[in-house]
Amino acid sequence: MPAEDRRAWESVLAHIEADLLGGRLRPGDRLPGERALAVELGVGRSSVREAIRVLEVLGLIRTATGSGPSAGAIIVALPGGGMSALMRLQVAAQGFPVADVVKTRLVLEASVVTELAEATDRPDLAGPEELLDVMEARELTEAEFLALDAQFHLALAEASGNQVVTAMMAGLRTAIEGYARAGVPALVSWPATSARLMLEHRGILATITAADAEAARRAVQSHISGYYAETHLA
Repeated sequence: MPAEDRRAWESVLAHIEADLLGGRLRPGDRLPGERALAVELGVGRSSVREAIRVLEVLGLIRTATGSGPSAGAIIVALPGGGMSALMRLQVAAQGFPVADVVKTRLVLEASVVTELAEATDRPDLAGPEELLDVMEARELTEAEFLALDAQFHLALAEASGNQVVTAMMAGLRTAIEGYARAGVPALVSWPATSARLMLEHRGILATITAADAEAARRAVQSHISGYYAETHLA
């Protein structure tokens, strides 16, 4: 790629990241179309495509081809630190075994919800609650739903304030989302499963709010293991 194109790609990336960090773009929002972004920023469409590709690799957006309300790029996460970005790339490149990631999730997320439920001060659950509101209010494709689902679990880790656990969850996010999508064809009914997952998400938040650490731990572990049992992935 010529130096001029490389600089243009970096300027597109910087522009989108600034909107994400500044709150002008949030999970659930869609990026403007490729052509509109190219005109707005005065760059070629190839530079816009390259920036979007990088954002997708980093787990910040998901793209869908075609036309209609589900087409284009949807925001599924906000930029994290360099460590979480590096771990996401490592997961994408290596591909951990499903069983290993499930076991790790069970340990990490049980710890997260227990910590939140036992917190002396009421935890700030505005981020996870906002994601659930978006998931309930919008028509989402299966891939978009599962991308926001993964972000919900990451948002719980962020709410716990444990930076190491948050970085580990961010690093696993690509793998979590990938095999969650891989299991969809095995489901008897996606609408029924997605509705159940939403109820379970709300139940997890309710147990945390009630300061019931044991119930929160059981709820999140049942939620994780139940989906993978249903999809025959684990």
